[in-house]
Amino acid sequence: MSTTLEPTAEPDVRERFTPLLQRIAAGTVTREQDHELPRDQVRELLDAGFGRLRIPVEEGGGGLDLVEFTDLLVDLAAADSNLPQIFRGHIAWVEQVLSLPVGEYRSRWIARLVAGEMVGNSWSEVGDGVTGEQQTIVTTRDGRTAISGRKYYTTGTIYADWTDATARRRLPDGTYEVVTALVPVRGRGVRVSDDWDGFGQQLTGTGTLELDDVEIDADDVSPFTTRFRYQTALYQLVLLAVHAGIAAAVERDTAHEVRTRTRSYTHGLAPLVRNDAQVLSVAGEISSIAFTARSLTRAAAQAVQSAADTAHRPGTAADRAANVEAEIRTAQAQVVLSDTVPRAATLLFNTLGASGTSRARDLDRHWRNARTVASHNPVIYKQRIVGDWSVNGTEPPFVWDVGTHASVVQAEGATR
Repeated sequence: MSTTLEPTAEPDVRERFTPLLQRIAAGTVTREQDHELPRDQVRELLDAGFGRLRIPVEEGGGGLDLVEFTDLLVDLAAADSNLPQIFRGHIAWVEQVLSLPVGEYRSRWIARLVAGEMVGNSWSEVGDGVTGEQQTIVTTRDGRTAISGRKYYTTGTIYADWTDATARRRLPDGTYEVVTALVPVRGRGVRVSDDWDGFGQQLTGTGTLELDDVEIDADDVSPFTTRFRYQTALYQLVLLAVHAGIAAAVERDTAHEVRTRTRSYTHGLAPLVRNDAQVLSVAGEISSIAFTARSLTRAAAQAVQSAADTAHRPGTAADRAANVEAEIRTAQAQVVLSDTVPRAATLLFNTLGASGTSRARDLDRHWRNARTVASHNPVIYKQRIVGDWSVNGTEPPFVWDVGTHASVVQAEGATR
C-alpha cells in the first residue's frame, strides 16, 4: 500500500479540488500522447478558484498560506505535472500583487485575479542577447505606451489572459532600466506559438511570444527593482512541487503496476510480483523518495512563507535573513530532488518487465518530465551557492540572468 505523506491543506479546499484533480489525472496519458494542450483543465482550475487561493478571504480569495498552497500544488503535479508549471508565472504575479501597498492599482489586479483572469510568464529571451540586457523594449510616445520584442520559455502564456514580461525602457538621461510589463495576450500585435520542443513537460506552452508594438497600460510597467524579493525562491518552490508530485505519481504507478501484475519470472522470488522481496525493496525506495520529496518541498515552502511574512518590512534585518533562508532552503531541496526524483522514475522500470516500456502506458513521461524540471536553474550552480553559504556564510544571489556574456560578444566582434 502507498505510504505517500498526506498533504495538510485546509480540508475544505482539498475536498473541493479532489474530484477535479481526479478528472485531470484520468486524461493525463491521453493528453501527453496526443500533445493535447490542457486548456480545458486550466479553465476548470481557474473556475474552481485555483488562481486566487493565495488572496486573502476578505478580498475574495482562498486565504491559503504558501505551505497549504504548496501541498495542493504537489497534488496537482501528481495528477498532471504540466499544470503547476503552467501556473508558475501566475503564482508569482499573485505574490507581486500581494506585496503591493493598499491602493487603487492593487485593488484593480485583485479584482481581475478573483474574477479568474490568468497571468503567464515571459522573461527569457534566446539568441545573441547579452546578459543583463533586454532586447524587448517598452516605449511611450504621445501618451501611448507599447512593447515590442520576442520572448521564449513563455510558460503558461498560451493559456493566459496576460503575460508578465521583462523589457528595457529608456530613461530621460538616455540610459535604460529593466522593467516588467503586464501585456494582454489577446491584444493586437501578440502572437503565441506552441513551439516548445523539450522532451518533457511538453504541454506547458513554454514556447515563443512575439510582441509587435502592443499597446499596454502605463500603470502596468514597473522597474524590475520593485519586484518582491523572494521571487526566485518562489519560482524554484513551484518546480520543487512539480518534482514532489512526479515522485508521488511514480509511487502511485509503481504500486498499481506491481499490484496488478500476474506475470512473473521463474528466477524471481515469488509466484506473484507483489510478493517478490526484491521488487518490494525497489518499491520501498521509490516510496521513500516520494516521502522525502514532499517533506523537503514543504520545508522549503515554510521558508518562503517566512520571506512573504516580512515582505512589507523591506530593508530590515529580519527581511534579509528570511530571504536568505528562502533562497538557500529551496536550493538545498533542488540539489536533492534533481537527483532523486529522476532516479525514482528510472527505478520504476526495475519493478516491471519489458511491457513496462509500452508507449500505451507512457510511464517514461515521469523521467522525461522530472529530468526537464531538473534542468531549470542549473543545479550545479545551486550546489556551489549552497556550499559557499555553508562554508563561508556568503549570501546567495537573489536575481540572475542567462544570455551571452558581454566579454564574449566583444571578443567575437574583435575577431570579425
